[in-house]
Amino acid sequence: MPDLFDPPPADAGDSLSLADYAERAYLEYALSVVKGRALPDVCDGCKPVQRRILYSMERMGLAFTGAGGPKPVKSARVVGDVLGRYHPHGDTAAYDALVRMAQGFSQRYPLIDGQGNFGSRDGDGAAAMRYTEARLAPIARLLLDEIDEGTVDFQPNYDGSTEEPRQLPARLPFVLLNGASGIAVGLATEIPSHNLREVAAAAVALIRDEKLSDDELFALLPGPDFPGGGQLISSAAEIRAAYSSGRGSLKLRARWVVEDLARGQWQLVVTELPPGASAQRVLEEIEELTNPKLKAGKKALSPEQVQLKATVLSVLDAVRDESGKDAPVRLVFEPKSRTVGQQELINTLLAHTSLESSTPVNLTMLGLDGRPTPKSLRQMLVEWVAFRQATVQRRTRHRLERVLDRIHVLEGRQLVLLNIDEVIRIIRHADEPKPALIERFRLSERQAEDILEIRLRQLARLEAIRIEQELKDLNEQRGRLEDILASPAALKRTLIREIEADAKAHGDARRTLIQEERRALAEVKVVDEPVTVVVSLKGWVRALKGHEVDAGTLAFKAGDSLYGVFPCRSVDTLLVFGNRGRVHSVAVALLPGGRGDGVPITTLIELEAGTQVAHYWAGAAEQTLLLANTGGFGLLARAGDMHGRNKAGRAFLTLDEGDHLLPPVAVAAAHTSVACLALDGRLLVFPLDELKLQSNGGKGLTLMDVDAKSPLVSVATCAATLKVLGSGRGGKPRDEELKAAALAAYAGKRARKGRKVEGLQKVLRVV
Repeated sequence: MPDLFDPPPADAGDSLSLADYAERAYLEYALSVVKGRALPDVCDGCKPVQRRILYSMERMGLAFTGAGGPKPVKSARVVGDVLGRYHPHGDTAAYDALVRMAQGFSQRYPLIDGQGNFGSRDGDGAAAMRYTEARLAPIARLLLDEIDEGTVDFQPNYDGSTEEPRQLPARLPFVLLNGASGIAVGLATEIPSHNLREVAAAAVALIRDEKLSDDELFALLPGPDFPGGGQLISSAAEIRAAYSSGRGSLKLRARWVVEDLARGQWQLVVTELPPGASAQRVLEEIEELTNPKLKAGKKALSPEQVQLKATVLSVLDAVRDESGKDAPVRLVFEPKSRTVGQQELINTLLAHTSLESSTPVNLTMLGLDGRPTPKSLRQMLVEWVAFRQATVQRRTRHRLERVLDRIHVLEGRQLVLLNIDEVIRIIRHADEPKPALIERFRLSERQAEDILEIRLRQLARLEAIRIEQELKDLNEQRGRLEDILASPAALKRTLIREIEADAKAHGDARRTLIQEERRALAEVKVVDEPVTVVVSLKGWVRALKGHEVDAGTLAFKAGDSLYGVFPCRSVDTLLVFGNRGRVHSVAVALLPGGRGDGVPITTLIELEAGTQVAHYWAGAAEQTLLLANTGGFGLLARAGDMHGRNKAGRAFLTLDEGDHLLPPVAVAAAHTSVACLALDGRLLVFPLDELKLQSNGGKGLTLMDVDAKSPLVSVATCAATLKVLGSGRGGKPRDEELKAAALAAYAGKRARKGRKVEGLQKVLRVV
């Protein structure tokens, strides 16, 4: 027996390498998942499992037809029929799809009328399928009513025992009405739901005018309409960009009312939530904010947790969930006191909970060509209109064939009634009455068969009158149907009339308010007071109250010492400069105080692998800093330009290989010059206005002409006086103070070499 891994013989024409087989098998699997499970179809908005559930329920006679309609049946019966006939997968997947189509908080227009516990928006699951019951909702008629009128193609089911539709003959674009969410292999979809009346109006406008402008289209269909309502706060331009490209993100928030109570008290009541949010989730988020848990591996709460807890508790006293049958969503927030500002409480809740969130938009679906692609809003509607036109044409041809067949039969009956005695004689005496009737009266096979099967009661005189009337009605109907097939204008009128009728029958008011608002920002209350930031060489930081801090009395851990002290305000920011040019920012208010050693800076920021902290600076956001490196390059930037939103910081400075960052220098308002000192003792002083502010950072401009043997070691800004620190003969420390004429001797243009400082054997820095 040959080994499975032996190479195929040279003459094996149907051989296939393992790599090719694996590639082909994976592609087939991926295509199966994309087209057979995860993505909706632009024609009917259904995934295959949804389509099979709806079709199976229609065949079971569960279509909702009003008060006298069918009673719902056990969901287990529906799931069993779907699995046995059309969908050979797990029962859980089929039941989950059925449940979702019955949830009014998941779908804008539920297609299934569910009886029993079908879950809640708080995340409660549905009861087992043996307990719940289901039947089709009235709106499902728009998907299924024309299924038997030749409107769509059918295909064999998985075992060839029966047939199932490739699509449902949707009378409205359900891919927009109910949206869809799914993940395939390499593809995903996230289509929001929309309002039926708006979608119908947009479709009608496109049918009337194929060149409808984007402005007119978005005026008719301004944005999503979610089942739970809420408010869409993205700008019209952001919404339009998402719908034009097929991808984007929209910002939403809850809606609320303020209820006035006795004695000036008030409470905030949330009545609508954005998609993805639930009352239970909001309560859990409030609990996490007000009663935070220790992070893994930590012995105490982080400064951010402590500050956030204090911020929330300063404005919020209690929260209750009063949701029920009368109010699907009613979250009550009681302020700490009646003096708390309403907007302050609202902003705090929006900034720190899912009461304000984002929802993705990814309009990926199967198009008319069967290919999975992201589409714009216009493409979705255009393709659906083309599908609907083809559906109506097929329905019209099918109806016309039935009308013509009926006319043909009635014309044969009319002929019989005119010659009834002879027809009876032929039937009584002929051995083969059918051929005899065909030959005598020139009937067709269809007419002769009908005459032979006709009942005697239909030969009465009154029946002739009925036949004439029916023929008249059928000929009128025939004319209308032929007109639709022959005239594009008549076809358009039919489409528009049906869409408008369906919109009138099933449409409802918009639930989601579209009103642009600014995103709520987390505002942390910080008392503005003088503090001094103390940083050690090993990166331990703390903030001491006041500016009267004696650096000589500060204590540090064994082996550690002082890097620097920075008198500033509690509302300022500490900047941490990495050796690769990345800048991290930490609010001074988050730094620990007291008599301890502080905390390592690495607990407050996230350094890249292989990165080390080079320098620190703390102060106000509007302060201008001079940033330079040993390669002789530098720039001016405001401290606020370097603030980042996350712990990872932001890339700000560009350093060449081998260059090192020098300590940042604060530029005073009176300073007019920049002093640069090289390692070999050269000093260059040039006007400050030769540099420009670079708010986005970068490499900067050349400050001084230096090289690798004599790099730049210090920079400073000054007015009329400059001090150069170094050492004289014998290595004794010595300072050279340069004023007026002495300072002017070192003046020059930016990027020059400068002059050597007299009187110093070795230089350290300039101040």
